[in-house]
Amino acid sequence: MEFPESKKQLRPEETSRVNHLIPKWSISPLSLNNEEGTETDPLLPKDGCGFRRTSGEEKRSPGAEVPPETLRSLVLQILLPFVLAGLGTVFAGLLLDVVQQSWDVFQEVTELLILLPAVLGMKGNLEMTLASRLSTAVNAGKMEVAREKWMLILGNLALKQLQASILGLLASLMAVVLGCIADGSVPFHHMVLLCSTGLWTAFVASLLQGMVMVGVILGSKRLGINPDNVATPMAASFGDLVTLALLACFSRWFYSFIELYSYALYLLDLFLLFLMPIWTVISSKHPASRLLLRTGWEPIVTAMLISSLGGLILDKTVSDPNLTGIILYAPVINGIGGNLVSIQASRISTNLHLNFSPGDLPENRKKCCHQPCGAFFGSGPNGRCAKVLLVMVVPGQLLFLYLIHLIKGAPSMPSLLFTVAFLSASLVQVFSLLCIADGLVHCLWRRGQDPDSYSIPYLTALGDLLGTALLSLAFLLLWWTGDSGGV
Repeated sequence: MEFPESKKQLRPEETSRVNHLIPKWSISPLSLNNEEGTETDPLLPKDGCGFRRTSGEEKRSPGAEVPPETLRSLVLQILLPFVLAGLGTVFAGLLLDVVQQSWDVFQEVTELLILLPAVLGMKGNLEMTLASRLSTAVNAGKMEVAREKWMLILGNLALKQLQASILGLLASLMAVVLGCIADGSVPFHHMVLLCSTGLWTAFVASLLQGMVMVGVILGSKRLGINPDNVATPMAASFGDLVTLALLACFSRWFYSFIELYSYALYLLDLFLLFLMPIWTVISSKHPASRLLLRTGWEPIVTAMLISSLGGLILDKTVSDPNLTGIILYAPVINGIGGNLVSIQASRISTNLHLNFSPGDLPENRKKCCHQPCGAFFGSGPNGRCAKVLLVMVVPGQLLFLYLIHLIKGAPSMPSLLFTVAFLSASLVQVFSLLCIADGLVHCLWRRGQDPDSYSIPYLTALGDLLGTALLSLAFLLLWWTGDSGGV
């Protein structure tokens, strides 16, 4: 059906017929243009009508205005969530060090170390993409109507539970495959244990952290704080610690009765599988989550595969007695890198959503050749934020590094060589991620894909892989030099 350009060209009877066919809540540029929705369309209609901008020069609506952000407010808003997220990764590393050395299940089922980065990364992917999408909706003024706001929230939470259950199972199967490649074979009861642990850890962690994330977003909106600066790091503040604790507890619990009552694990897993159709129905009730239900799987599945490769590196590194202690620092370097780059990706995505239509880019980004370091030297708040995030790496990691030594009760502080090697690995990781984020987010927007849903999974997974690889290289160099300055 084609519509005339103006209702003035319609006779009264035609007008009533058109209005009858198109309910007010469904009027959008997609229906007017007879196009299928894409993931870059507005998450919520504004005032009942979600018209897209046709030009990057068109001003945003008053509800989408973002107050000016000073350097001082930027640093203050990022600092507290950054420190909290760092503390969470510190305690996650300490907990992982304890369970890996003293718990029988981690000694017997070494494939858990392959599963670990994939589950931690998947948690970050789902929570951070949820935080980024809701932050964009808040900044664009699309969470003002209570009914639509809760429809959006419930749809996204149900979608996240479905994604967590499926990815938990896939991550477990990937750990089994990589374990077979590395060790030759994996016993069947180990496979069952891995699948049950992956499923239940992903499900419970996603449920708990999703509710916390919604609270953070709504609290930021009420306090007038830009959620882009606080939501994604708060999503990971104690997320790694909670997820690791759940993985350790579930694996130990299942390990205690797997040989005598293996049927109980089958029943528990079937229960979660039967819940999947329910999550599918709920998430399909809102257009935004329904769209992601069809199109949002590629980035999170790919990210899970990348994180699993990082887990294989970690498993092989931990098994080397010359590189002992690396598992204590892996959650710290991986968590901090992912948290910082997720802030930058979320901010760039929000800026594009507010000022440009899908496929349209700023004039300085329309060139085919992208300068990797342009993320730090570009004009505007995003370039300034990239520099702030990179500068925060050194003092932040120094704080977390010394905190680990104090809690562990080490007889001395880390050696100078160890400190330099650790900071160098972290700086290279964060610098690379920020450069990749700048190019990736703009590339996704040019292709008409929503960076809120696509970029963060790739970036956090690359952060896990780069962090684990660079940390392993640092420990290898320290071993060659004979330095034992780590805990």
